[in-house]
Amino acid sequence: MKRFLFAALLLGAPLLAARADNPQTLDDAWWTGPMLAPSAGTLPQGHFLVEPYLYDAREPHGSSYGSLTYINYGLFDRFTVGVTPTGAYSRPDQGPASSGPRLGDTQFLAQYRLTQFDQESNIPTLSAVVRETFPTGKYDQLGTRPSNGMGGGAYSTAVGIYGQSYFWLGTGRILRTRLDILESVSTSMPVSGVSVYGTSQGFSGSAAPGSSFYADLAFEYSMTREWVLAMDFTYGTNGVTKVTGTLVDGMRADAKLGSSRPLGFAPGLEYNWRDDIGVLVAARFIPAGRNVTPSITPAIALNMVF
Repeated sequence: MKRFLFAALLLGAPLLAARADNPQTLDDAWWTGPMLAPSAGTLPQGHFLVEPYLYDAREPHGSSYGSLTYINYGLFDRFTVGVTPTGAYSRPDQGPASSGPRLGDTQFLAQYRLTQFDQESNIPTLSAVVRETFPTGKYDQLGTRPSNGMGGGAYSTAVGIYGQSYFWLGTGRILRTRLDILESVSTSMPVSGVSVYGTSQGFSGSAAPGSSFYADLAFEYSMTREWVLAMDFTYGTNGVTKVTGTLVDGMRADAKLGSSRPLGFAPGLEYNWRDDIGVLVAARFIPAGRNVTPSITPAIALNMVF
């Protein structure tokens, strides 16, 4: 039901707004994009989008300084492909920090645009998305440096829908909305020794992550052509992860890492020098919850299309 409510809000919002006498035009609104919700639009054929992020993920027992870069390419006008490499340096309050900046998992994207926003009929932009995560980050055999674990170890396939629409407030300014919904499943993987799944030295076995769901509802308010206020609201569910194997003494060890339902929000401010280049300053907040570690993640990103 929650997914239908989200979709109704996105698709029905344009019908709810009163029009001003001199409304802002789409050409007069420049956007960088919110912190978390990717665009439902696809790139024109032969064009690139490059958007590097730098962030500091702060948790109660340490922090991680990281980066990720969206690199998307318009293979055809309605079909965009992309890759997102990640990396981080972890510094826990207890125990040694990472031995240096470490590569994280890498995502590959295929996005096909189904519809294009139409101002007269209020049809939103919708795209079908497949996102594959490759386990390029280290996740086990961590020895005395658990902080070197930057990956999950699993191949993960996410399938979903991205949506984007616009509506005009009573002031005549534009509010852009995005709704992204993804369902993902992951493969099981072998686990040896100290790992991101809490196993200890001498452990030998496997881990099987549960399926997950993720939704992001984002809003961007065009204050001027260059300046934009942004906000993401996120909701997710992560299934139980099962860890099975044997310890160094041959004893059987089975464990379940409990399911979680993280909620989050991310306010941000965008400044756009041109319609194809802008900067975003934002922060993601995730409150504490059942099997959810609270965190605050300030970030800065540069969005470039060429």
